[in-house]
Amino acid sequence: MPKRLTWIELILNLKSPFTVSYGSSDTRTAYWIRLEEDSGWGEGTIPFYYGIDFKDMTDFWDRCALREDPFPETINAIHPWIGDDAPAPAIAALDIAFHDRIGKKTGKAIYELYDLPAPHPMTTSYTISIDTPENMAQMALEINRYPLIKIKLGSPGQEDLDEARIAAIRTVRPDAKLRLDANAGWKTDDAVKLVKRLEKYNIELIEQPTAKFDILGMGHVQTETPIPIVADESLQTINDIEKLHDVGVRGINIKLMKCGGIAPAVEMIRKARSYGMKIMLGCMVETSIGVGAMASLIGLADWIDLDTPLLISNDPFSGLTYTEDATLIPPAGPGLGLKLKNSER
Repeated sequence: MPKRLTWIELILNLKSPFTVSYGSSDTRTAYWIRLEEDSGWGEGTIPFYYGIDFKDMTDFWDRCALREDPFPETINAIHPWIGDDAPAPAIAALDIAFHDRIGKKTGKAIYELYDLPAPHPMTTSYTISIDTPENMAQMALEINRYPLIKIKLGSPGQEDLDEARIAAIRTVRPDAKLRLDANAGWKTDDAVKLVKRLEKYNIELIEQPTAKFDILGMGHVQTETPIPIVADESLQTINDIEKLHDVGVRGINIKLMKCGGIAPAVEMIRKARSYGMKIMLGCMVETSIGVGAMASLIGLADWIDLDTPLLISNDPFSGLTYTEDATLIPPAGPGLGLKLKNSER
């Protein structure tokens, strides 16, 4: 008897090594979730530095595959069916698959299931990973058609080098909007000093300048600069939004793999908006499934950082489109609106 739910491990090949403050890699592991008869697809993907055991994810999906209770038929029934007893990316994978299934059955795109604004084409930032100032400047030149550049920084104790990286990129790309991401790599006092020095480079925003649990420190950085500070690693659950707002952080980066899928992402966006906070939609190194699911929420975003299908060479899925200037055109059609490139899989 065919299983109601199966998973497939995908090794994603990066076009260039991806280096952040936590380490470097040239591949990432993703998991493709398939509901029976391909009625819904999901994705579970998380970087190594989050410390989540992939076996905990696959064991959860294996347990779910043995369940005999009906799949959820409405978006409100998704969370009760999945529960909370699994890592967030494992929950997100099923959440996405069930949204895809419900959308296909009802003939609705995911944003329509929530009565959200329709997603519109929006330019994503394109990520340059940590390297020498010279190499990062060269990478910025190679993407001269992309107007938004996200620059990975955060080498501990190398704040002067981080500034040199920004200076090199700004010299060759005076036209670009620059977004910085320290990936929790700076100490608070060092971050304050460095951010003040970086203001002259016309920076659009700075992600996660301080350690994951140093929310007070991140708030302190925000009080010292007009540049919007955006929380990423410090935002794990909806309860973190109030803490971040209370210390003055101006924006949050929501990722489906952190928060557990589309349903909790919508809830978090609505709460952040109630506090007047700005919204970035982000992703891990994901295929078009995860990014396409997040793209359904673009109508709620101030910024998007959804470039990873551009960073990998073997995305198995089609339906997500990027123009020459990295403008993302969301998928069309019910559910995720995606197709498989290789029909033999």
